[in-house]
Amino acid sequence: MFNPSQADVRRFFCGVRAKMLAEAPMEAIETLASLWIAEHPEYFADLADADAAVARNYDDTPDKTNPFLHLSMHLSISEQCSIDQPRGIRQAVELLTRRLDSLHEAHHAAMECLGQMLWESQRAGRPPDGDGYIACVQRRATTD
Repeated sequence: MFNPSQADVRRFFCGVRAKMLAEAPMEAIETLASLWIAEHPEYFADLADADAAVARNYDDTPDKTNPFLHLSMHLSISEQCSIDQPRGIRQAVELLTRRLDSLHEAHHAAMECLGQMLWESQRAGRPPDGDGYIACVQRRATTD
């Protein structure tokens, strides 16, 4: 299992942004990450300096979204949908995308469900509840 450190994740996204600017070739996962980075120009400054990114503590700025966490969640949801794991996530996100008329906004709604699932799992000391996660995304896809 791949278990990157916080510094690894930050360097990865900063490296992808650098490759985007240089129009350099990318691995498949980098290409996917670049698509989400392109959707978030507000993060470009955070991605400009890998050393500063690694040193930054986003807990000190609770009013500012952690771009690395945000982009990691986009990437995670994309990967989940590509392999339909947990089972049903692909259909739930597709339904949500149609309802919101935006894959990007569907991801943001799914992120809330993903974050809630992870928080509850950590708080209770139990494995993540994939069924609850899917049900949350499905509810968002079918209710106003």
